[in-house]
Amino acid sequence: MSGIALIKTNHYKMEKTTVKSDPFTFKQIIIIAILALLQFTVILDFIIISPLGDILMKTLDMTTAKFGFTVSAYAFSAGISGLLAAGFADKFDRKKLLIFFYTGFILGTAFCALATSYETLLFARIFTGLFGGVIGSVSLAIVTDLFVIQQRGRVMGFIQMAYATSQILGIPLGLYFANNWGWHSAFIMIAVLGLLILLAIFTQMQPIIKHLELQSDKNPFLHLWHTLSDKNYQIGFAAIALLSVGGFMLQPFGSAFLVNNIHISQLQLPMVFFFTGLSVLFIMPIVGKLSDKVSKFKLFTAGSLLSIIMILIYTNLNPIPLWEIVVINMILFMGIMSRMIPATTLNTGIPEMKDRGAYMSITSSLQQIAGGIAAVCAGFIVHQETKTSPLENYDVLGYVIAVVSLCSIFLIWRVSKLVKSKEVLLKE
Repeated sequence: MSGIALIKTNHYKMEKTTVKSDPFTFKQIIIIAILALLQFTVILDFIIISPLGDILMKTLDMTTAKFGFTVSAYAFSAGISGLLAAGFADKFDRKKLLIFFYTGFILGTAFCALATSYETLLFARIFTGLFGGVIGSVSLAIVTDLFVIQQRGRVMGFIQMAYATSQILGIPLGLYFANNWGWHSAFIMIAVLGLLILLAIFTQMQPIIKHLELQSDKNPFLHLWHTLSDKNYQIGFAAIALLSVGGFMLQPFGSAFLVNNIHISQLQLPMVFFFTGLSVLFIMPIVGKLSDKVSKFKLFTAGSLLSIIMILIYTNLNPIPLWEIVVINMILFMGIMSRMIPATTLNTGIPEMKDRGAYMSITSSLQQIAGGIAAVCAGFIVHQETKTSPLENYDVLGYVIAVVSLCSIFLIWRVSKLVKSKEVLLKE
């Protein structure tokens, strides 16, 4: 065995013995709870734009193209900040990084609540993205540091239940606030909740510094370049970036499509999101457990095929009863989320411990940038003659997303092969 392979193997063995794959300890449960609640606020801050989309376009006099820019502004700023932070992500205590960026995220969300025009909302979304876009990568690095890969499927299942919870509780509650006290109040709610979670991070999370022992590059930008130039890492970057395109194209105009094309009222929207989130909450723990027991690639492929079928059905719908749109949404998001857990779990298995912070930051950045481009493209593909007329070309989005999803299956297969080769080296 070569010297480099021996060093890598020793790092793998050290990582394997650092955290047991037994049932979670109480401290680990606390970390999972904090990260899940944190993700709840970050995800809610982003996806609340979609159900508020119809209200925002009418209140702030935005076209579909302008609304697409509002969504993509967050994504682009998040991508840029993630790349800039990537070189430093492995140079500091991960807890301190989390506190810094989450504080900025809370301030940005408060700025969104104070926006009074398209321009001020656009600026607020850019500011929020500069901080919010880094939080996910720091959280993933923390999960990868504290849990072995045999546990990460369950951990990611619990953490990504934040998406379902935001659908079940966050979006309906946010829409309730918006319908009664204006759309600004939805962002105030998120900011207040964020302050409580920030307090929990301060008091309950211990410093996470083990990765600092493995640093070799003194220059953060050299560290960033070494991470970017690794060919194996580049496969993971491409796979996860492509994975985000579909969601960024479909979701921004979801509420406008339901209201103007399917004729769902604003008061009925919370019910649609509630039951959609309920289905995701049901499927996430199951997918998380399966991800630790069966082939993650096969699980991803099954979820992809289901989501492709349902996206093509959904984007070609005509007005139908409320219960039918609820059922279709439930099945659609069960397929989408069945892709996310195995793909994200596989992706955490690619980087070395010393590169994880940078790798996760770059992954998150490219994901956001790709999503931002997708949102801008969606804004130009979809067209609306008046504020109350049906969206046109929404079916075209479905066809584009289906093709992208098929391509992502191939890239995740490449990621799966890389992770398996690392596991073979670990056993030697």
